[in-house]
Amino acid sequence: MTGSATAERVLVPYEQLLDFAAAAFAARGVPAGRARVAAEALCYGDLTGLSSHGLANLSRLYLPLFDDGRVRPDADPEVLADRGAAVLLEGHRALGLWLAREAMDLAVERAGRYGVGLVSVRNGTHFGCAGHHAGQAVRHGMIGVVASNCGRQRIIRPPGGRPAMLGTNPFSVAAPAGRHHPYVLDMSTTVVPTGKIRLAARSGRDIPAGWLADAAGNPVTDPTALDDGTGYLQWLGGRPETGAYKGYGLALMVEVLAALLPGAGLGPAPEAYAGDGRPSGRDDDIGFLVMALAPARPDGRLARDAEDLFGALLGTPPVQADRPVRYPGWPEAEHAERALAGGVPLPPALHAELVTLGLPGGAG
Repeated sequence: MTGSATAERVLVPYEQLLDFAAAAFAARGVPAGRARVAAEALCYGDLTGLSSHGLANLSRLYLPLFDDGRVRPDADPEVLADRGAAVLLEGHRALGLWLAREAMDLAVERAGRYGVGLVSVRNGTHFGCAGHHAGQAVRHGMIGVVASNCGRQRIIRPPGGRPAMLGTNPFSVAAPAGRHHPYVLDMSTTVVPTGKIRLAARSGRDIPAGWLADAAGNPVTDPTALDDGTGYLQWLGGRPETGAYKGYGLALMVEVLAALLPGAGLGPAPEAYAGDGRPSGRDDDIGFLVMALAPARPDGRLARDAEDLFGALLGTPPVQADRPVRYPGWPEAEHAERALAGGVPLPPALHAELVTLGLPGGAG
């Protein structure tokens, strides 16, 4: 893989990244078409600037899944129940980067027939950025909803609890916005996903106060404290008095919708009581909720109203002239446009790591 170096990043053509990621998955036994779909889901993180969920996870998360036998590269999902608008799938440990796309494609097909398509998945694996999969519905003029628990991996403590009991439990909602960039909300129910903290640790950078706290509630800025057990991930909302119960409640919402509903692995379990607060368990038997909603307004004006809605936000008079008002999905879409035109920016350390994994060539 070739690339051009900048002061802080190596710019690599997007298609080269896709080819490399697809080849890496194919080498682990994933059929070629599926490998390409999975590569698109993985590279979406780097393309849109969400680097904590991009190629940095190839050697840290995805390749070890294959090496440990925790993912089945050629597994086919099985329909366990089909009620027309609602389908339950057994994932059989298929690669989540591909499986979530399959689930959304099915949800879109059912939404085209019934107005709504809801696909529940159990026994899945990590699927990358939820926003990528929710955004597939937007390509069909629909609204997409995606939620996932973390299987039996426990990362964060319930308010007032000592052991970690729940995952970061991300969810996403994506909607068309007319001539504007689509709205794509993609968030964890914690202040940040663990990928951002671990990316900072790998880069040797401190993290902002508020991401982690020690046992006494004091801010921790050393990212290695997460896995050392001396720094605890915080809920969206921060401390209980500033809204932590909202993040906690949202995490439980995802656990119910994405895991309890299909019968996937649950985070909260008595076996976790002996934990000391640091992450425990493995992200096996992940559950997904994937939904597509088709416009059903008789006036046919949803697209125009969506354009007006998001256009009004973009036109909002800003407090600072050089910091205009935006909405979730807009910055990521702008980043993707720049990356498609001039190359996807990768940190030099990550680029060097990918070269060691077999990328042809280095920075030019």
